Amino acid sequence: MNKAITKYGIIALSVLISIGVFLFWYIAYPHAMSYQEQYQLFLWTSDYFLNRVSVPGGFASWIGEFIVQFYYVEWLGALLLSLLIVALGWTAGWIPAALVLWLLGDPSVKLGYVVALLMVVGAHRINPVKWGRQAWSEVVVIPVVYWLTGPLAWVYVLLRMYRYGLKSWFMPLCLLTMQLLAYRFLLTQWTLEMTLMPAQYYRTPMMMPVLMWLIPLLTVLTIVVQHRIHTVKWLLPVQVAIVIALACLGVSKGYDKEMYELIRQDYLVRQERWDEIVNRAKEYQVKTPFSSVCVNLALSQKHLLADRMFDFYQSDENALIMPRIRDLTSMLPSAEAFWRLGMVNSSLRYFFDTQESILDGSMSGRCTKRIAECMIVNGHYKTARKHLNLLKKSLFYREWAVNAETLLGDEVAINAHPVYGKLRQLRYKNDFLYSHLELYKMLGLLFMNNTKNTMALEYFMGQMLLEGQVQGFQQYMPMAEKYSGYREMPIGYQDAMMCIQKQGNAPGSSYAEYVKRMVKQKSKNEDDDGAH
Repeated sequence: MNKAITKYGIIALSVLISIGVFLFWYIAYPHAMSYQEQYQLFLWTSDYFLNRVSVPGGFASWIGEFIVQFYYVEWLGALLLSLLIVALGWTAGWIPAALVLWLLGDPSVKLGYVVALLMVVGAHRINPVKWGRQAWSEVVVIPVVYWLTGPLAWVYVLLRMYRYGLKSWFMPLCLLTMQLLAYRFLLTQWTLEMTLMPAQYYRTPMMMPVLMWLIPLLTVLTIVVQHRIHTVKWLLPVQVAIVIALACLGVSKGYDKEMYELIRQDYLVRQERWDEIVNRAKEYQVKTPFSSVCVNLALSQKHLLADRMFDFYQSDENALIMPRIRDLTSMLPSAEAFWRLGMVNSSLRYFFDTQESILDGSMSGRCTKRIAECMIVNGHYKTARKHLNLLKKSLFYREWAVNAETLLGDEVAINAHPVYGKLRQLRYKNDFLYSHLELYKMLGLLFMNNTKNTMALEYFMGQMLLEGQVQGFQQYMPMAEKYSGYREMPIGYQDAMMCIQKQGNAPGSSYAEYVKRMVKQKSKNEDDDGAH
């Protein structure tokens, strides 16, 4: 009777957890899945597979990337994640599964880590070998497990040692020997720490979170405890209580609110959901240049930038376009703004730099697609074809790449395209270099190049306000009124003009508040520099 209650209790728990995890990812954190998907380009080729499995743990990484590609379809990605967590709960225990859900709140953790953990525990459970002559087959099994899962093979070794006892002393020696040999002859580009630890499953290997260490140890401990006291009646209720507590703690502590709000904004920019960006910013906006760029881009696409720009938080002079920053995410909203402005080469540079900033050498489906589009607009068809050929080997970018390939060399079709043709009319006529400090001048030239480019006009006027170029703003105000398409002066410009005329003494002025904050920040920075 007790066994039946326990059995059906575990089944019910599995169903509830799978539903909860599915809703968690699909409803609350679809942007987290999009973030993971955009930093890889899974290719259905033998070369891609062989490249991954050529290093220890590469097979687990390949399986992880195989699953992540389905994040492109949000409900499917959430379903696969829920099944993976439930499978981990059944094999390794629900407490490690809850900790894994906590760990996945760190966007730098790769799904290959979860797959590797599932594989090593699964290998232990399906291996029926008991101590005796057959036990020496572990000398063959351990290297195989190590090559498939990487350093997490230590979980397998510890579990086998628990089963065999101290007489299995040769097993950790076998695994350590394999790791050192791989480091010496095969992984010369890796550090010793990366060879011995599961650092390959983290995007910045030398900054691994503590949970990546604790989860394997707690997995072994959980399995040992379950084996010793599996007949205890209160074991299941205690597990349920611990799992609920860890899940709640993991969601509150492991998923940083500001970081995931920025990830959500980038996701909404990618999806072109401009209204949602603006509406969310009304309720809560992270005070960073990244957030300002996203909100301003959304306002510009709704033709509201001139009216409402300073109703929202503006970080500084980089609130419209951020300078180049070599990391995974910072440049993406600015690259999207460049693309829509018609500054195609700048967009290309930002997307290329973002892709090159992926530390494990992976490609980005999102970046590769946009790079190909930039090449099509610029008429660089051979380079465009190279990127399209890569996308054609993927699952979810293939159809787009096949359709885009038909445009190559067809000037009439490209010029008639609703996006590419428009960008060809908006872009600069000549190539040249410029400094980010001269951004407002570049935006002005872009507008003069095509006076129908109202986005460039709004960015030009907005950039002068951000930089405090009040004389220039007043000088070009008549031009803005003439070409902006507004029937009367935008509310934002009226507010700025009032602030300028009253020399900042304009209570209730959004622009005056921005100016005061910038003056205060500049004074603070000068004081800090003087102190140093």
